[in-house]
Amino acid sequence: MKNLFYLIICMCITSQAQNKFLTKTGMVTFEASVPAFEEVVAKNNAVTAILNIENHEFAALVLIKGFRFKNALMEEHFNENYAESDTYSKATFKGVIKDFSNAILQSEKDIMLNGELFFHGKTKKIENIRTTLIKDHDIVKMSGSFNVKSSDFDIVIPKIVRNKVSEVVKITFNFELKLQ
Repeated sequence: MKNLFYLIICMCITSQAQNKFLTKTGMVTFEASVPAFEEVVAKNNAVTAILNIENHEFAALVLIKGFRFKNALMEEHFNENYAESDTYSKATFKGVIKDFSNAILQSEKDIMLNGELFFHGKTKKIENIRTTLIKDHDIVKMSGSFNVKSSDFDIVIPKIVRNKVSEVVKITFNFELKLQ
């Protein structure tokens, strides 16, 4: 009887886990470049993300100090003056896939993702993020991009560099989420 109870518990845990896909090596890139000036691009390859196909929810966690720039001085300025990463150490996105059905996972599909981005102590609602989903056995590949404004997160770009850094920031994401 004790073994039967243990087997039922294990089956329940396993069945719940099969609805979740996870990565700790996702990639988020942001770009705030302006033509004719030095490229303002940073990548973070250690993003944690989870997709729950049972309730259609998606969430991602980015550690701000994980963003890498080509220019070390630019990275330092980003962390100290703009993102204030000692105070605001992470950014999160929590959202829901619109009109989700299990058929989405049968082939490559473009879907819409709605959610909230929390960064620099502020939350911004982001809607209709065009996202591509591809399921390959126990992996779901998820990619897309969206734009935000620095001012939405109370980030002030000093006058001295205002013409070298775009107010509109393009955020691109790419995740390979594995079945848990």
